[in-house]
Amino acid sequence: MINISEKEYKQLVDFIRLNFGINLGTKKQSLVNGRLQNILMENNFNNFTEYFKYIYNDSTGKSIEELINKISTNHTYFLREIDHFYFLRDNILPYLLQTIKNRDIHIWSAGCSSGEEPYTLAMVIDEFFGKAKVFWDTKILATDISNEVLEIAVRGEYSDESIEVLPESWKKRYLKSLDNNNFMFTDRIKNEIIFRKFNLMRNTFPFKRKFHLIFCRNVMIYFDSETRDNLVNKFYDCLEVGGYLIISHSEALNREKTKFKYVRPGVYRKE
Repeated sequence: MINISEKEYKQLVDFIRLNFGINLGTKKQSLVNGRLQNILMENNFNNFTEYFKYIYNDSTGKSIEELINKISTNHTYFLREIDHFYFLRDNILPYLLQTIKNRDIHIWSAGCSSGEEPYTLAMVIDEFFGKAKVFWDTKILATDISNEVLEIAVRGEYSDESIEVLPESWKKRYLKSLDNNNFMFTDRIKNEIIFRKFNLMRNTFPFKRKFHLIFCRNVMIYFDSETRDNLVNKFYDCLEVGGYLIISHSEALNREKTKFKYVRPGVYRKE
């Protein structure tokens, strides 16, 4: 095994934080070391310094994508922090139904990982509107920095075990069986989601229209406080007045620095 030195690890930590916002900290050196071993062996690198030079000189960007796929954490599951979806159904959607005249709702699932969150959003919205859904445009933008998890999300295929928590009515209405152990979302739901690769560390966001709702859960826990504050400000700027930002229960915005109004755990509003 090729061990990463303290100097090399600090170099990697600084590079990842600067370009992708992820703060690896000082306690993940052995974890990162293990995750990157295959890359070093496959490319016959003698040390991590050679690997870093390879990344810096790779104009295709493929080596950076591979690095991000290795070091990013993409653990998620259906109906995670389910009360947020109840709040969407019982509070946010009724509000949007009454206030949006052109029937065009803009939603962003930022850091969507392997797709469980945006697919759940699509099902909640479809069930809420019912037959009237055909008169509404509720497309969901779902983004992540990792191509690896986005490929999973785009396929929309999940195991029987992973969808076990979903209501039976949803399984019958929105999923079709591939075999005894695997299911795929129907086109009715898949067509409601636009998956894109996106780096939240961009200086400016290129969106022409503002969002009514942004889900960004269990993403900012990997960022330092300055990076979080900057990202929250960008979220604020790209939300409509009255729009909502939903983060995870394990996160909280700095109320002294944010312009968002606290609503309930994990839920904030632009007023």
